[in-house]
Amino acid sequence: MVNFDIEMFAGPVIGIVVILVLIQLVSLPYWLLKNSLIGAVMLYIFNFIGIFTIKITFIHCLIVGVCGVPGLVILLIYLNFFK
Repeated sequence: MVNFDIEMFAGPVIGIVVILVLIQLVSLPYWLLKNSLIGAVMLYIFNFIGIFTIKITFIHCLIVGVCGVPGLVILLIYLNFFK
């Protein structure tokens, strides 16, 4: 009869969790950079077409890249009417 201990399963499970956390930590900057570039393109197109203009900064690009069109609308309202 084989004796199963909790240590036999805890080591591999902890190792897998650590690897998954490290993968998430490494992929986060790439995700932010990708969304910022998408936001910059959206802001450029909006500035090219629209009546209002929004200065293209990293923070503005990040807001638009992460939130999408609602972020663009909120940023437009904030910068043109409240600031």
